[in-house]
Amino acid sequence: MTGKERIQHAFAGQKGDRVPWVPFVGCHAGMLIGEDAESYLKSADLVEAGVAKAVELYRPDGIPVMFDLQIEAEALGCGLAWAKENPPAVMRHPLGNGTALKDLQVPGPEAGRIGIALEATRRIRRNHPDLAVYGLITGPFTLALHLLGTDIFMKMFDSPHEVHQLLEFCRDVGTAMSSYYIEAGCDVVALVDPMTSQIGPEQFEQFVTPYVKDIFSTIAAEGALSSFFVCGHAQQNIPVMARSGCGNISIDENIPLEYVREECRRRNISFGGNLQLTSVLLLGKPLDAQKNALACLDVAGEEGFILAPGCDLPYSTPPENLQAVADIVHDPYKRDVVRQMATETVDEDRLDLVEYGQADKVVVDIVTLDSEACAPCQYMVDAVKRVAPEFEGIVIWREHKIKYRESLVFMTSLMVRNVPTICIDGEIVFVSRIPPRDELIAAIQKRINEKFRIRIQSRRATLFLMGEEDDRMAALRANVEQAMRELGASDVGVEHVQDEEEIARFGIAPSQTPAVVMSRYQVKSLHRVPETVVIKEWLKDLG
Repeated sequence: MTGKERIQHAFAGQKGDRVPWVPFVGCHAGMLIGEDAESYLKSADLVEAGVAKAVELYRPDGIPVMFDLQIEAEALGCGLAWAKENPPAVMRHPLGNGTALKDLQVPGPEAGRIGIALEATRRIRRNHPDLAVYGLITGPFTLALHLLGTDIFMKMFDSPHEVHQLLEFCRDVGTAMSSYYIEAGCDVVALVDPMTSQIGPEQFEQFVTPYVKDIFSTIAAEGALSSFFVCGHAQQNIPVMARSGCGNISIDENIPLEYVREECRRRNISFGGNLQLTSVLLLGKPLDAQKNALACLDVAGEEGFILAPGCDLPYSTPPENLQAVADIVHDPYKRDVVRQMATETVDEDRLDLVEYGQADKVVVDIVTLDSEACAPCQYMVDAVKRVAPEFEGIVIWREHKIKYRESLVFMTSLMVRNVPTICIDGEIVFVSRIPPRDELIAAIQKRINEKFRIRIQSRRATLFLMGEEDDRMAALRANVEQAMRELGASDVGVEHVQDEEEIARFGIAPSQTPAVVMSRYQVKSLHRVPETVVIKEWLKDLG
């Protein structure tokens, strides 16, 4: 049985000779041939070579041509920021910068880099006739957000008709792209719409379902298979996705595979996923990858399932981890060996962050896969960037890209389970949801207010009265006592320092006395050894 036949059996809900395997190789294929992401994604020659290398190493049943959700956006005038290890990110939204929707036209097959993608498709089809070739198109909701920006979320309430007009246009783009890929030789067209994770089922049915149904109908009419690919915390939308007319749903690790299995089998469609991208494939070892793959196979079963990573493979994913997955896919004996091997303890170096967030400034942590590679992550980081100037000098923010081990440890320590997530002073606040500006500002301001109250309640102070006992010191002491009585500040300590060496340690000369020095004390930690990352936040307050 060929790889293409296995994919076809899976889409039909049937059991083949084994579960098919589709590594979603995007710019990772550039790494395999020593090319950076920008060079790779701008060259049909390099895409052809990178896919060939991935096929050689990973022995897949299906392979995507490119994994770049900015191809259509670029052709429509979106400004891109390129990176060396990620697909480009949309940085300029034409409909938010003076361009009118009526001025946009559905791009032709040679517009922008569409021609490069189609030429690569034709070559891959010719070079690998037994594989299922996947063409990935940007879903209408994500494309609409690329064109308009995050204003789309407010317009869904304020101007729904305008949003529907935009989505109709994006549907037409998706329909055209599907036809281009099918004509070039694709067996499967995967509609990738990650930004739908930001909306609920009712909004999905109103603003997404009508348009993706039309695209899936076109794909079926042209004799190809269709997949609906979503990443992020989108479990709430799986039932409506399954009713959208697609032939397959692919998900990432944010959604339990058993849940997707039941929803898809109830509606007689296939499903795929959900190998863990960062903690296992990127940062783990070959045995970790095999155990993860085996767990997916055990949960999903053999009917209607396609084993795949949850999203585009990170650029630097070790090839040996993917080869290890291929080994157990192809070899039942190796699956049995992995089952029998003793379970290794997972290295979960957790930080003790009980005291995290006690610095004077409010810390906003954004846990992402990588804002340069993940559209929901990018727009969540952008949301924080836009409000940060409102709190200059009070709030600091940081992105933690979990493709790096230290960030993954930080994520685990904060008990974050989904990306992207916003934490404020170590508390999870927004999970896989891009907050509106006013809501984010209110959440930060709430924490500032809480912190101010805590500081007033928890700080204790001491006044040091510096100088020898004389008439001036007596007068100073009398004024301090009166001030404390009037304010009711009975918890403020008063100490008289007369030793000249001790006074000099405060930088005060004898001629400058009497002097008053106030010192505030704050308990930072009790009965524990705080982590370095926490102590650093305390020390920053002193700077």
